[in-house]
Amino acid sequence: MVPPSAPSHRGSVPWKGLLLAVSLITFWTPPTTTQLTVKSVPANRTAPLTVESAPANAAEGEDVLLLVHNRPENTIGFSWFKGESVESAHQIAGYEIATQQTTTGPAHSGRETLYTNGSLLFQNVRKNDTGFYTLHVIKSGLQIETVIGQFHVFEDLSKVNFTITSNNSSPVEHSDTVVLTCDSKIQDTTYLWFINNHSLPGSARLELSKDNRTLTLFHVTRNDTGPYECEVQNLVSAHRSDPLTLNVLYGPDAPTISPPDSYYLEGAALNLSCQAASNPPAQYFWFFNGELQQSTQMFFIASLAMNNSGNYTCLANNSDTGLNNHTVKTIQALEPVTKPSIQTYNITVTENDVVNLTCLTNDIGVSILWFFNQLSLPLTERMKLSQGNSTLTIKPIRREDTGDYHCMVTNPVSFNKSDTLKLVVKYNPELHSGLSAGAIAGIVIGVLAGVALIAALVYFLYLRKTGGASDHHQLSEQKPSASNNSQDHSDNPPNKLYSLRSGPAAYLKAKLKKSNEITNEKHPAQKGTRSFSFL
Repeated sequence: MVPPSAPSHRGSVPWKGLLLAVSLITFWTPPTTTQLTVKSVPANRTAPLTVESAPANAAEGEDVLLLVHNRPENTIGFSWFKGESVESAHQIAGYEIATQQTTTGPAHSGRETLYTNGSLLFQNVRKNDTGFYTLHVIKSGLQIETVIGQFHVFEDLSKVNFTITSNNSSPVEHSDTVVLTCDSKIQDTTYLWFINNHSLPGSARLELSKDNRTLTLFHVTRNDTGPYECEVQNLVSAHRSDPLTLNVLYGPDAPTISPPDSYYLEGAALNLSCQAASNPPAQYFWFFNGELQQSTQMFFIASLAMNNSGNYTCLANNSDTGLNNHTVKTIQALEPVTKPSIQTYNITVTENDVVNLTCLTNDIGVSILWFFNQLSLPLTERMKLSQGNSTLTIKPIRREDTGDYHCMVTNPVSFNKSDTLKLVVKYNPELHSGLSAGAIAGIVIGVLAGVALIAALVYFLYLRKTGGASDHHQLSEQKPSASNNSQDHSDNPPNKLYSLRSGPAAYLKAKLKKSNEITNEKHPAQKGTRSFSFL
């Protein structure tokens, strides 16, 4: 194809062509509503004659101007022809400068306007206006210059109505394949597809035909519902189809039974609801221990009895997909728990004792909790709970364990607590002396043994000293007078009385003093020196 503008062709004009051109010139005045931009050309023209199409691509109904550039100053006339030849049958219009006359030719449709500068305007162009146009310029000296221009007219897609067709508008999930076709046969267009107003995602389940007019979805899922849009484009316009939404059939998924509670107080109302994802909506059936009860989405019992405990099954069915699914829920009716009590051997104990508290209950399948001073009992290393928490053992007990104890029994629907048991822990002095009872007993026995040993030693010394004093007394009876002898006898009773009253130590001290006095009397030459008697 020739570009929108092409260099002109110069040469001698044939007389036949010149006469044809001149004979076709008539008067013509352009409409006053049309605006034309004329570019001036320098006097010393060196640039070639060209034609510019504005625009080069146009939509049907728009205007196109074949704008002439660098027209020669010595031009005496010019004509436009449809196509690449200058045959008279293809002439659109011509203009003679000297007479200012315009003439139209056989190819003039009534929508073309020729301007005095050589430019040609097409109004309300149509697709058949697409093609080449030749400008034939006649210069003085009978010289001819020719230049070719072109433009392309496209259909205005915004005015075109088209749809998307589907081979299956209600496919079954994971089973069917869907083929979508953009039902537009417009020429010179391209096709784009959109899902949920976004370009097609990359997926192995999506496939486009070579011309993009057909979109195939393999093994559709519920997420492939859409909507889908097809957009057609050409060089001048674009338009999207109306959206198409697929009715993907799926389900039912595994039903959900609500509420999630499995335990109910005897006499309470049971109100169960079943819900399963399904298109179209599923039908529901309720079974109790395998026996059909009713065909509703809701299941209701006004007052639950113990014999209503068992397995409740909700079955969901989708007749369009031919599938069904079910969920089983176990319901258990329970009686309220009775009041427990605490048993122990003694509520007043002494530090370091072992205490066992037992929570007594007639209920089975219950949980037992312990509380101390109205708060949950914090277990320490001295505390231990039996299996099932029924017995609390505190070993050893301490004074800080004094306080109020109670236990609570619970089941999934009720609870009850015992009366408070007040435990008193008494002070144990042995626990705080720093010595054990055995150590204290050993010390006492040792002290008593020591005292007995000292008493035996004192008695032995007493007997010994008493014997020595008698020997001294017998030697002195040969020298002293009777009066002295009488004096010695009179002194003994007071000494014995003193020893008995004052204790062994005082007695020994008195005896030592008396012995020294006797020694001094026997050895007068040594008077003034000290004499010691060692026991």
